[in-house]
Amino acid sequence: MSADGVDLDGAELDGADFEGAELEGALTDFALDSVQADFSSVVRDTMARLRSGSLGSLPAILAIAALVAVFGSVNSSSFLSAVNLANFLEQASSVIVIAMAVSFTLLLGEIDLAAGFTAGVSAAVLATRLQEWPLLPSIAVAALVAIALGMFTGFMVAKVGIPSFVVTLANVLLFQGILLLLVREGGSIRIEDQLVKDLVGGTLSPGLSWGFVAVALAAFGWSQLRRQRVAHGAIPLSLVVFKLAAASAGAVLVTSILNRNRAFPNAPAPIRGIPSVIPVVLVLLITLTFVLSRTRYGRHLYAVGGNAEAARRAGINVARIRLSAFAICGLVAGIGGAFLASRVNSVDPNTGANDTLLLAVGAAVIGGTSLFGGQGRMLNAVLGGFVLALIPNGLTLVGKQNLPGLGEIDFGSSGTKFICAGLALLLASSVDALSRKRAL
Repeated sequence: MSADGVDLDGAELDGADFEGAELEGALTDFALDSVQADFSSVVRDTMARLRSGSLGSLPAILAIAALVAVFGSVNSSSFLSAVNLANFLEQASSVIVIAMAVSFTLLLGEIDLAAGFTAGVSAAVLATRLQEWPLLPSIAVAALVAIALGMFTGFMVAKVGIPSFVVTLANVLLFQGILLLLVREGGSIRIEDQLVKDLVGGTLSPGLSWGFVAVALAAFGWSQLRRQRVAHGAIPLSLVVFKLAAASAGAVLVTSILNRNRAFPNAPAPIRGIPSVIPVVLVLLITLTFVLSRTRYGRHLYAVGGNAEAARRAGINVARIRLSAFAICGLVAGIGGAFLASRVNSVDPNTGANDTLLLAVGAAVIGGTSLFGGQGRMLNAVLGGFVLALIPNGLTLVGKQNLPGLGEIDFGSSGTKFICAGLALLLASSVDALSRKRAL
């Protein structure tokens, strides 16, 4: 019933690790002994688990570092600029959110191939209602529609017994048809509500950006100290200090870059600050992580994904867990649809279509969520989303290059981008499969 393998945290033995254990005077279920751990012992344990095949999020982290290094060395002036950093974060946001949605089904060993069109239908409902209704009722109806689509899928899988691949493949056609009817075939629906437009396109002021970073780092430090206390010494204080220092350095660097003026020279006003989409995604990440790691529902979800028959014998209602997971997937995909609509300020028949779903599933898998169920975290979707957003972002800036023996290659072409993204997904799936074989 493990939630994930090891990542750079070193002491995170599972996604449902020390955060879920609050019994006073007792070690967590995952603690190996009562000996106080130190930083070196954590490093040794981490290396041992890596050698055993429990890679967790490490491949995604290494991929991000490698991509940044390569693209930064080829075109540092553009790739490492404030404009590109802000654009990259905005581009990755919708893929990350839909990847979070798909993660709920992947944790069960299922899949939702129609999550992209669920996002599109929800966005279309939001856009059409905003033409007549206020914002809050429009959001409520769009959310209910997204949940209903997810529950329909969950019912067909959990109650009727149709494999999720078949159901969601049929739903691709079904939901796409609904989307076409809502946007009137080849038309599009403009979004005029400023709050929705600013969901992805807006920015925080430099002062608010620093305030947000300070609050986020304080919350992160508090959560790490709390975990260290609950772990009864299994997590060394030195590791907490190291993680907080690394997070602070990264946050300060990114905020400093984003607080520079990134408007064009003739722009009427400067553009500075963190994109408003970052706090929204962070809140969603924290909320969904809490659901998976700190609630009974989350533990049951991992149990069903790890071994459905054992979970059933333990008294877990497997059908209900499956139904609810698809419902949550629908709701979160609907939120991703709002991100898609906000980025272009409109909804059309291609909203949530094309490669949206493939990138979302790829983001979850590349980040470390297992295709076989029972293993993964919400953070995996974020890391995988960064990888898949970095590939087209960096390749576009690389442009045409002459390579020895190969001639001129246009790295910014759609074909090259698809090939690279497909290879990245294939590599991540291979790592997942091979690491599972090694762990057996």
